[in-house]
Amino acid sequence: MNIFQKYSAILLLSMNLSVGVVAAECDKTNLAVQVLGSGGPIADDERASSGYLIWHNNKSIALVDMGGGVFQRFGEAQGKIEDLELIGITHFHTDHVADLPALLKSGFFINRKDSLLISGPAGGSRFPGLIEFMDALFNPKSGAFRYLSGYLSGKGGLFKTELLEVDNKSEQPTSVLKEDGLKVSSVGVNHWAIPTVGYLVEINGKKIAFSGDQNGDNPAFLKLIQGADILFMAHAVPEKADRVAGRLHASPSVIGKLANEAKVKRLVLSHFMKRSLDTLDENIKIIEKNYSGIIELAEDLECFNLN
Repeated sequence: MNIFQKYSAILLLSMNLSVGVVAAECDKTNLAVQVLGSGGPIADDERASSGYLIWHNNKSIALVDMGGGVFQRFGEAQGKIEDLELIGITHFHTDHVADLPALLKSGFFINRKDSLLISGPAGGSRFPGLIEFMDALFNPKSGAFRYLSGYLSGKGGLFKTELLEVDNKSEQPTSVLKEDGLKVSSVGVNHWAIPTVGYLVEINGKKIAFSGDQNGDNPAFLKLIQGADILFMAHAVPEKADRVAGRLHASPSVIGKLANEAKVKRLVLSHFMKRSLDTLDENIKIIEKNYSGIIELAEDLECFNLN
Protein backbone atom coordinates (compact mmCIF):
# COMPACT_ATOMS: atom_id res chain seq x y z
CA MET A 1 0.00 0.00 0.00
CA ASN A 2 1.44 3.39 -0.98
CA ILE A 3 1.16 6.55 1.12
CA PHE A 4 -1.87 7.82 -0.79
CA GLN A 5 -3.71 4.53 -0.34
CA LYS A 6 -2.76 4.45 3.33
CA TYR A 7 -4.18 7.87 4.09
CA SER A 8 -7.21 7.30 1.86
CA ALA A 9 -7.97 4.21 3.88
CA ILE A 10 -7.57 6.14 7.15
CA LEU A 11 -9.87 8.89 5.84
CA LEU A 12 -12.54 6.42 4.84
CA LEU A 13 -12.31 4.77 8.23
CA SER A 14 -12.69 8.12 9.97
CA MET A 15 -15.87 8.64 7.91
CA ASN A 16 -17.14 5.26 9.11
CA LEU A 17 -17.05 3.81 5.60
CA SER A 18 -15.89 0.32 4.75
CA VAL A 19 -12.66 0.24 2.76
CA GLY A 20 -13.06 -3.38 1.71
CA VAL A 21 -10.10 -5.60 0.89
CA VAL A 22 -6.79 -3.83 0.38
CA ALA A 23 -4.30 -5.25 -2.12
CA ALA A 24 -0.96 -4.73 -0.44
CA GLU A 25 2.58 -5.30 -1.62
CA CYS A 26 4.19 -7.86 0.66
CA ASP A 27 7.92 -8.45 1.04
CA LYS A 28 7.57 -12.21 1.44
CA THR A 29 11.21 -12.76 0.52
CA ASN A 30 12.35 -11.22 3.80
CA LEU A 31 10.08 -10.86 6.84
CA ALA A 32 6.53 -9.55 6.91
CA VAL A 33 3.23 -9.93 8.73
CA GLN A 34 0.13 -10.05 6.55
CA VAL A 35 -3.21 -9.29 8.16
CA LEU A 36 -5.73 -11.93 7.11
CA GLY A 37 -8.52 -10.59 9.29
CA SER A 38 -8.81 -7.16 10.93
CA GLY A 39 -12.39 -7.41 12.14
CA GLY A 40 -14.36 -8.86 15.01
CA PRO A 41 -17.36 -11.13 15.55
CA ILE A 42 -19.95 -9.09 13.59
CA ALA A 43 -20.35 -9.45 9.81
CA ASP A 44 -21.05 -5.79 9.11
CA ASP A 45 -17.87 -4.26 7.71
CA GLU A 46 -16.49 -6.59 4.99
CA ARG A 47 -13.60 -7.61 7.24
CA ALA A 48 -12.66 -11.15 8.14
CA SER A 49 -12.30 -11.90 11.83
CA SER A 50 -8.89 -12.12 13.50
CA GLY A 51 -5.95 -13.70 11.70
CA TYR A 52 -2.27 -12.86 11.05
CA LEU A 53 0.20 -14.63 8.76
CA ILE A 54 3.98 -14.35 9.12
CA TRP A 55 6.08 -14.60 5.97
CA HIS A 56 9.78 -15.43 5.99
CA ASN A 57 11.99 -16.40 3.04
CA ASN A 58 8.95 -16.76 0.76
CA LYS A 59 7.21 -19.16 3.15
CA SER A 60 4.09 -18.69 5.25
CA ILE A 61 5.65 -19.98 8.45
CA ALA A 62 3.25 -19.03 11.25
CA LEU A 63 -0.41 -18.18 11.64
CA VAL A 64 -1.91 -16.46 14.68
CA ASP A 65 -5.67 -17.00 15.01
CA MET A 66 -8.15 -18.39 12.50
CA GLY A 67 -11.38 -16.41 12.82
CA GLY A 68 -14.26 -16.49 10.34
CA GLY A 69 -13.15 -15.51 6.84
CA VAL A 70 -9.46 -16.15 7.48
CA PHE A 71 -9.61 -19.40 5.49
CA GLN A 72 -10.49 -17.40 2.36
CA ARG A 73 -7.92 -14.71 3.11
CA PHE A 74 -5.24 -17.39 3.61
CA GLY A 75 -5.90 -18.54 0.05
CA GLU A 76 -5.95 -14.99 -1.30
CA ALA A 77 -2.60 -14.35 0.35
CA GLN A 78 -1.28 -17.54 -1.29
CA GLY A 79 -0.37 -19.06 2.03
CA LYS A 80 0.56 -22.74 2.05
CA ILE A 81 -0.39 -25.07 4.86
CA GLU A 82 2.61 -27.24 4.04
CA ASP A 83 4.92 -24.34 5.00
CA LEU A 84 3.36 -23.61 8.38
CA GLU A 85 5.47 -24.33 11.44
CA LEU A 86 2.90 -23.06 13.93
CA ILE A 87 -0.73 -22.10 14.33
CA GLY A 88 -1.09 -20.04 17.51
CA ILE A 89 -4.61 -19.58 18.87
CA THR A 90 -5.17 -16.77 21.39
CA HIS A 91 -8.56 -17.99 22.70
CA PHE A 92 -11.67 -19.90 21.75
CA HIS A 93 -14.11 -17.17 20.82
CA THR A 94 -15.44 -17.98 17.35
CA ASP A 95 -13.94 -14.86 15.77
CA HIS A 96 -10.48 -16.24 16.58
CA VAL A 97 -10.79 -19.95 15.79
CA ALA A 98 -13.88 -20.74 13.68
CA ASP A 99 -11.94 -21.40 10.44
CA LEU A 100 -9.38 -23.77 11.96
CA PRO A 101 -11.20 -26.97 10.86
CA ALA A 102 -11.53 -25.62 7.32
CA LEU A 103 -7.82 -24.88 7.07
CA LEU A 104 -6.87 -28.29 8.42
CA LYS A 105 -9.26 -29.98 5.98
CA SER A 106 -7.36 -28.37 3.11
CA GLY A 107 -4.31 -30.30 4.30
CA PHE A 108 -5.87 -33.48 2.90
CA PHE A 109 -5.05 -32.23 -0.58
CA ILE A 110 -1.35 -31.53 -0.04
CA ASN A 111 1.60 -33.79 0.57
CA ARG A 112 2.62 -32.68 4.05
CA LYS A 113 4.40 -35.36 6.07
CA ASP A 114 5.62 -33.35 9.07
CA SER A 115 3.38 -32.78 12.06
CA LEU A 116 2.00 -29.29 12.65
CA LEU A 117 2.30 -27.54 16.02
CA ILE A 118 -0.84 -25.85 17.31
CA SER A 119 -0.75 -23.85 20.54
CA GLY A 120 -3.53 -22.32 22.57
CA PRO A 121 -4.67 -21.64 26.12
CA ALA A 122 -5.54 -24.24 28.71
CA GLY A 123 -9.19 -24.39 29.69
CA GLY A 124 -11.08 -22.51 32.37
CA SER A 125 -14.50 -21.12 33.25
CA ARG A 126 -16.97 -22.11 30.50
CA PHE A 127 -14.26 -22.56 27.87
CA PRO A 128 -12.29 -25.65 26.82
CA GLY A 129 -8.54 -25.81 26.56
CA LEU A 130 -6.84 -26.53 23.26
CA ILE A 131 -6.78 -30.31 23.77
CA GLU A 132 -10.46 -30.49 24.69
CA PHE A 133 -11.34 -28.18 21.79
CA MET A 134 -9.49 -30.32 19.25
CA ASP A 135 -11.01 -33.49 20.72
CA ALA A 136 -14.50 -32.00 20.32
CA LEU A 137 -13.71 -31.43 16.65
CA PHE A 138 -11.81 -34.57 15.68
CA ASN A 139 -12.38 -37.34 18.23
CA PRO A 140 -12.79 -40.53 16.13
CA LYS A 141 -16.01 -41.51 17.93
CA SER A 142 -17.65 -38.29 19.08
CA GLY A 143 -15.98 -35.42 17.24
CA ALA A 144 -18.02 -33.01 15.14
CA PHE A 145 -15.61 -33.72 12.26
CA ARG A 146 -14.73 -37.27 13.21
CA TYR A 147 -14.03 -38.11 9.57
CA LEU A 148 -10.90 -35.98 10.02
CA SER A 149 -9.73 -37.75 13.19
CA GLY A 150 -6.41 -38.44 11.48
CA TYR A 151 -5.34 -34.94 12.46
CA LEU A 152 -5.12 -36.22 16.03
CA SER A 153 -3.50 -39.56 15.19
CA GLY A 154 -1.63 -38.96 11.94
CA LYS A 155 -3.59 -41.73 10.24
CA GLY A 156 -5.76 -41.84 7.15
CA GLY A 157 -3.33 -39.88 5.00
CA LEU A 158 -3.53 -36.81 7.26
CA PHE A 159 -0.63 -35.13 8.99
CA LYS A 160 -0.63 -35.17 12.78
CA THR A 161 -1.14 -32.06 14.90
CA GLU A 162 1.04 -31.56 17.96
CA LEU A 163 -0.93 -29.72 20.64
CA LEU A 164 0.62 -27.39 23.21
CA GLU A 165 -1.51 -25.81 25.90
CA VAL A 166 -0.31 -22.55 27.45
CA ASP A 167 -1.05 -21.90 31.11
CA ASN A 168 -2.74 -18.52 30.86
CA LYS A 169 -2.57 -18.03 34.64
CA SER A 170 1.20 -18.32 34.89
CA GLU A 171 3.27 -15.17 35.28
CA GLN A 172 6.09 -16.85 33.37
CA PRO A 173 5.94 -17.12 29.56
CA THR A 174 5.64 -20.52 27.93
CA SER A 175 8.20 -21.43 25.28
CA VAL A 176 6.04 -22.50 22.34
CA LEU A 177 8.65 -23.01 19.64
CA LYS A 178 12.40 -22.57 19.34
CA GLU A 179 14.15 -23.83 16.21
CA ASP A 180 15.93 -22.62 13.07
CA GLY A 181 16.16 -19.04 14.29
CA LEU A 182 12.44 -18.89 15.10
CA LYS A 183 11.39 -18.37 18.72
CA VAL A 184 7.78 -18.11 19.87
CA SER A 185 6.71 -17.36 23.44
CA SER A 186 3.24 -16.99 24.95
CA VAL A 187 1.76 -15.71 28.19
CA GLY A 188 -1.76 -15.24 29.55
CA VAL A 189 -3.65 -11.96 29.14
CA ASN A 190 -6.82 -10.73 30.80
CA HIS A 191 -9.93 -11.12 28.62
CA TRP A 192 -12.25 -11.27 31.64
CA ALA A 193 -13.30 -14.91 32.26
CA ILE A 194 -12.11 -16.22 28.87
CA PRO A 195 -8.73 -18.03 29.00
CA THR A 196 -6.60 -16.03 26.56
CA VAL A 197 -2.94 -15.71 25.62
CA GLY A 198 -0.77 -13.26 23.72
CA TYR A 199 2.26 -14.16 21.60
CA LEU A 200 5.74 -12.86 20.89
CA VAL A 201 7.48 -14.10 17.74
CA GLU A 202 11.23 -13.49 17.41
CA ILE A 203 12.98 -14.00 14.08
CA ASN A 204 15.80 -12.30 12.19
CA GLY A 205 16.46 -10.14 15.24
CA LYS A 206 12.92 -8.75 15.06
CA LYS A 207 10.19 -9.00 17.67
CA ILE A 208 6.55 -9.32 16.58
CA ALA A 209 3.87 -9.14 19.28
CA PHE A 210 0.20 -10.15 19.11
CA SER A 211 -2.06 -8.97 21.91
CA GLY A 212 -4.99 -11.32 21.48
CA ASP A 213 -8.14 -9.88 23.06
CA GLN A 214 -7.25 -8.32 26.40
CA ASN A 215 -7.97 -5.40 28.72
CA GLY A 216 -4.27 -4.56 28.98
CA ASP A 217 -3.70 -5.05 32.70
CA ASN A 218 -1.38 -8.07 32.76
CA PRO A 219 2.22 -7.03 33.61
CA ALA A 220 3.52 -10.40 32.37
CA PHE A 221 2.48 -9.51 28.80
CA LEU A 222 3.99 -6.04 29.15
CA LYS A 223 7.27 -7.62 30.21
CA LEU A 224 7.16 -10.20 27.39
CA ILE A 225 6.82 -7.65 24.59
CA GLN A 226 9.40 -5.10 25.81
CA GLY A 227 11.11 -3.44 22.84
CA ALA A 228 8.94 -5.18 20.25
CA ASP A 229 9.43 -3.95 16.71
CA ILE A 230 5.69 -4.18 16.06
CA LEU A 231 2.60 -4.84 18.18
CA PHE A 232 -0.70 -5.96 16.66
CA MET A 233 -3.25 -4.75 19.19
CA ALA A 234 -6.99 -5.38 19.35
CA HIS A 235 -8.91 -2.09 19.24
CA ALA A 236 -12.51 -3.16 19.80
CA VAL A 237 -13.91 -0.51 22.15
CA PRO A 238 -13.95 3.29 22.53
CA GLU A 239 -12.67 5.14 25.59
CA LYS A 240 -16.09 5.29 27.25
CA ALA A 241 -16.98 1.63 26.82
CA ASP A 242 -19.49 0.06 29.17
CA ARG A 243 -18.30 -1.92 32.16
CA VAL A 244 -18.50 -5.33 30.48
CA ALA A 245 -16.72 -4.23 27.29
CA GLY A 246 -14.06 -2.51 29.40
CA ARG A 247 -13.31 -5.73 31.25
CA LEU A 248 -12.92 -7.57 27.95
CA HIS A 249 -10.93 -5.06 25.87
CA ALA A 250 -8.34 -2.33 26.34
CA SER A 251 -9.56 1.24 25.92
CA PRO A 252 -7.58 3.65 23.70
CA SER A 253 -5.81 5.19 26.69
CA VAL A 254 -4.80 1.76 27.97
CA ILE A 255 -3.58 0.77 24.50
CA GLY A 256 -1.41 3.89 24.34
CA LYS A 257 0.02 3.37 27.81
CA LEU A 258 0.75 -0.31 27.11
CA ALA A 259 2.57 0.47 23.85
CA ASN A 260 4.49 3.29 25.53
CA GLU A 261 5.55 1.30 28.59
CA ALA A 262 6.57 -1.63 26.39
CA LYS A 263 8.56 0.75 24.16
CA VAL A 264 7.19 -0.84 20.99
CA LYS A 265 8.37 0.80 17.78
CA ARG A 266 5.17 0.36 15.73
CA LEU A 267 1.60 -0.07 16.93
CA VAL A 268 -0.90 -1.63 14.54
CA LEU A 269 -4.55 -1.33 15.55
CA SER A 270 -6.77 -4.21 14.47
CA HIS A 271 -9.82 -6.25 15.53
CA PHE A 272 -12.04 -3.28 14.67
CA MET A 273 -15.73 -3.20 15.47
CA LYS A 274 -18.38 -0.58 14.72
CA ARG A 275 -18.12 0.77 18.25
CA SER A 276 -14.42 1.47 17.83
CA LEU A 277 -14.67 2.70 14.23
CA ASP A 278 -17.45 5.18 15.03
CA THR A 279 -15.07 7.17 17.24
CA LEU A 280 -11.82 6.26 15.49
CA ASP A 281 -10.45 9.82 15.18
CA GLU A 282 -11.05 10.48 18.86
CA ASN A 283 -9.60 7.10 19.84
CA ILE A 284 -6.40 7.69 17.88
CA LYS A 285 -5.93 11.11 19.49
CA ILE A 286 -6.24 9.50 22.93
CA ILE A 287 -3.68 6.84 21.98
CA GLU A 288 -1.32 9.56 20.69
CA LYS A 289 -1.47 11.33 24.07
CA ASN A 290 -0.02 8.24 25.68
CA TYR A 291 2.21 6.85 22.90
CA SER A 292 4.52 8.78 20.57
CA GLY A 293 5.53 5.92 18.26
CA ILE A 294 4.17 4.94 14.86
CA ILE A 295 0.44 4.13 14.78
CA GLU A 296 -1.01 2.22 11.83
CA LEU A 297 -4.41 0.76 10.99
CA ALA A 298 -4.82 -2.83 9.84
CA GLU A 299 -6.80 -3.83 6.77
CA ASP A 300 -7.47 -7.31 5.44
CA LEU A 301 -4.55 -8.55 3.30
CA GLU A 302 -2.37 -5.57 4.20
CA CYS A 303 1.30 -6.33 4.81
CA PHE A 304 3.63 -4.89 7.41
CA ASN A 305 7.22 -5.42 6.32
CA LEU A 306 9.93 -5.65 8.96
CA ASN A 307 13.09 -5.01 6.98
